[in-house]
Amino acid sequence: MPFAEIDHRRFHYQDTGGPGPAVVLSHGNLMDGSMWDAQVAALRGEFRCISWDERLHGRTEDDGAPHDYWASARDLLGLLDHLGIERAALVGHSQGGFLSLRAALLAPERVRALVLVDSSAAAWPPQALAQMGQIAEGFRSGGPRAVAPALLDLLLGPGDLHTGLHAAWQARWERQPRERLATAVNVLMAVAELAGRLSEITAPALVIHGAADQPVPAALGVMLSELLPGAEPLVLIPDAGHTPPLTHPEPVNAALAGFLRARVTADAAG
Repeated sequence: MPFAEIDHRRFHYQDTGGPGPAVVLSHGNLMDGSMWDAQVAALRGEFRCISWDERLHGRTEDDGAPHDYWASARDLLGLLDHLGIERAALVGHSQGGFLSLRAALLAPERVRALVLVDSSAAAWPPQALAQMGQIAEGFRSGGPRAVAPALLDLLLGPGDLHTGLHAAWQARWERQPRERLATAVNVLMAVAELAGRLSEITAPALVIHGAADQPVPAALGVMLSELLPGAEPLVLIPDAGHTPPLTHPEPVNAALAGFLRARVTADAAG
């Protein structure tokens, strides 16, 4: 099981290896690197795919302290250093997009391209913050079983449509300490507005968004695609909620592979 020692933390990651251009896939809040398994399976061989567990998630070993997404962006850049990767395409879902945008601002010379899936550059409105506060408190006081049914409906869609996914992710949450889960949600709540700096990010970009996303409405994906100078037309996944890499992998894989071949493979060869 590979780990990278970065700033006194041990980050769990998976690396397919190979000579292809590097693609780093960063997961959303309360997920882990395994959420990208379908995408890695579709891309491996053609691309070197690296998925990882961010702070407070999965098998990564950290101090459990709160942080911000600038720190997570530095973690990602540290992972590139650990792996000896000079430049990579960054693919991020939700909070994985938050940290990928910040990595592109911190080290633009290291980012070949950006793919943002159901992500945003906006701060949360009061109603969303209140809801997330209740979720964090639910994890602390009652554990995953207290929040899983409603929260997994938000993240993955109705349980009657995605029974296996709901069960798998609830089981993952139940292996984590309650306080760790709650702190991860508190970190999410504190994300700051970044829209005013998107014009500084000139890397080729693709925005993919679930048309039925409730936590991060599709209008926020539209905003990203309009404000990022190098963005392709928005890819909207019909009927998909907040986590289409898990619930709608085929259209996500098609859009992702097409963009990477057009924008990253050619750049790496040239």
